[in-house]
Amino acid sequence: MTARRHIAFPVAEEMLFGTLDQAMGGTGLLIVTGGNEIRAGAHRGMALLARRLATTGTPVFRYDRRGVGDSGGRNGGFESAREDLLAAAAIFRANAPQVKRLVGFGNCDAATCLAWWGREAGCDAVILANPWVVEGSSTLPPRAAIKAHYLSQLRSPSAWKRIATRGLSPRKLIAGLHRLAVPEIEEDLTTRTMRAITDWHGDATIILAESDGTAVAYADAARRAGIAPRTVTIPTGSHSFARPEDGEALEHAIRTVLSEL
Repeated sequence: MTARRHIAFPVAEEMLFGTLDQAMGGTGLLIVTGGNEIRAGAHRGMALLARRLATTGTPVFRYDRRGVGDSGGRNGGFESAREDLLAAAAIFRANAPQVKRLVGFGNCDAATCLAWWGREAGCDAVILANPWVVEGSSTLPPRAAIKAHYLSQLRSPSAWKRIATRGLSPRKLIAGLHRLAVPEIEEDLTTRTMRAITDWHGDATIILAESDGTAVAYADAARRAGIAPRTVTIPTGSHSFARPEDGEALEHAIRTVLSEL
């Protein structure tokens, strides 16, 4: 059994809380959570992952950003999380001084946060799962996700039956098809994220949940941007890799990156 410590640290006059799973390895994993997810992760997935990695020698630190979980303050979203990330990396190194190489891992908007500011936080490499590349103001899913969804629906006889019996909302169908028909304007967030991933120069690994809408949107944006970082695709629609086999595949991909540093 590895030792697990809870650590409080200040950010912008607020107190944040993190958890360190201690180990003596020289490569550490910093887990950044996204959205409103607490540091334990969906179904405690990140807590379990941290314990397993620590058992085999990798120290792991995860934390709640401001306004989430145990941490104080207001949750301003990932675009306001730079200071949280930098402080978490610093407190991790202070409490695990044997760590010489640091890998950041995040899912969804936490992945985007790491793409933007991971270098500044001192990460040597990042693992970005389902990076968020769509402006949050839209009330519809990403264009690429809509396209994939409706192409799948329109190939399905049962979908046409639902349309005929009004089980599939005509309003949603029309709104989705309209968005496909209107040329998409490149989003500032998308451009910034694609550039940030490119700037990692091979030190970024992308992990995608194959049929997850956020992953589909990222894959479309990367294709249009002409970038092809190392990518691991896991055959699941679970955004949080919730199924046991998804979690195992995610852990394998993370261990692969850790072993290369």
